[in-house]
Amino acid sequence: PAMISVSQARAHYPDGDPVHGFAHVLRVLSLAQQIGPKEGADMVVLEAAVLLHDVARAQEVDGVTCHAQMGAQRARQILAGHPLAQVEAVAEAIRTHRFREALPPTTLEGRILYDADKLDAMGAMGIARAYAMAGQTGQELWAEVKEGYATRERLVGRGDSVRGEHTPVHEFAFKLVKLRDTLFTATARQMAEDRHDFMHQFFDRLSLEVRGEL
Repeated sequence: PAMISVSQARAHYPDGDPVHGFAHVLRVLSLAQQIGPKEGADMVVLEAAVLLHDVARAQEVDGVTCHAQMGAQRARQILAGHPLAQVEAVAEAIRTHRFREALPPTTLEGRILYDADKLDAMGAMGIARAYAMAGQTGQELWAEVKEGYATRERLVGRGDSVRGEHTPVHEFAFKLVKLRDTLFTATARQMAEDRHDFMHQFFDRLSLEVRGEL
């Protein structure tokens, strides 16, 4: 039996977040349900990890707190009463799902959670999410990406957005374009190809339109 239902998980997510809210969780769940059986995952652990992977996202507001680490702790509390080995497997998958932390997943379920989460940040949906975040943080729609920006070690919380140094174009250069090559499973890598190509086409076209070259 499932460790947590969709309706039970939904109760742990606040409303009003178009980027990392529960609609995102459900999309990641759908992707994980496509990848997991093909890769031989423990679907009970994987589905619980997906449903709770962003449960602490709302607490990550200071640019220091890591929602993945806090989410692992929250998952242990929420799933208390289930077999300890299963709970720890869920927590471990959540702990290592974040792109901007040097904590590679240590389990198959963790790798699939990472892959499904990153697939949702690619393609048309990834672009839509980048612009939703831009609206939340007052970013410009387009700006020139300065040399070296894409290879920066990390962004400094939301400060870059406040200073006007980050736009969806920068997000593409700094993160989205790199996601395909970070994926772990063959199934996810195959699914990523079209999404990756679409993002390139979109941002290339956007730059041409901004410059009036069409």
